[in-house]
Amino acid sequence: MSISHQTVRSTRYEKSSLSSLRPHPRQNWHPADIIAALHKKGTTLAALSRQSGLSSSTLSNALSRPWPKGELLIANAIGVRPAEIWPQRYFTENGQPIVKIMRNKKKD
Repeated sequence: MSISHQTVRSTRYEKSSLSSLRPHPRQNWHPADIIAALHKKGTTLAALSRQSGLSSSTLSNALSRPWPKGELLIANAIGVRPAEIWPQRYFTENGQPIVKIMRNKKKD
């Protein structure tokens, strides 16, 4: 059985077009995994929020949208860097770091 040159060419094209559709090389942790990691450390998202002087549901915002301060609080509680939990928020698809800037508290 022989494979025609046309078949080989179209197979290569399909593979190359599929590779451009690949997701980010490193995926963000699933929110349930983040919550489970907090539970393994003996805390909850609500408790961590309250300990940080925030409303009990405030830190849950970091699970669904970028928020450097919240990401840092959660990562510190788990014992990893925020970029390890949310690589898509801290690195481009090419692996270049994305700079995050946190605002300081207002001075009195």
